[in-house]
Amino acid sequence: MILYLDASALVKRYIAELGTREVAEAIASAEVVATSLISRAETAAALARAVRVGTLNQEQAASALQVFRSEWPRLVRVHATEMVVAQADDLAWKMGLRGYDAVHLSSALVWQDGMGERVTLATFDQRLWTAAEQRGLLLWPEDLMAAMPA
Repeated sequence: MILYLDASALVKRYIAELGTREVAEAIASAEVVATSLISRAETAAALARAVRVGTLNQEQAASALQVFRSEWPRLVRVHATEMVVAQADDLAWKMGLRGYDAVHLSSALVWQDGMGERVTLATFDQRLWTAAEQRGLLLWPEDLMAAMPA
């Protein structure tokens, strides 16, 4: 599997929550794993938010951030180029996506075009999952509703 992680999936690698084990398994089984360059800021922000809402304490979050930063170089990083962002502009408008979700979808599509092979987009965002399905990407998890908390 050629796996693209949006921030909602990538964060589960560093914060123990529903889906964490499955994300780790997907990453381990993938031939190659990529994300957008914007995921670096999104993941750090998610860890900071986890401290603010009490999901993690400061020490846990700092440790998770250190692990994330040490693993970052192993990810293929799709750059937010003018082409990626221009396509994201179109996707946001036509598909009703939030800005960064549109950048993730565009990044996965551009990476798929460059790879010449089907890419699996991993996300826990319903709107992005649906848009990725409409654009012909493979999806993970295959049944998003079953993977979401009740």
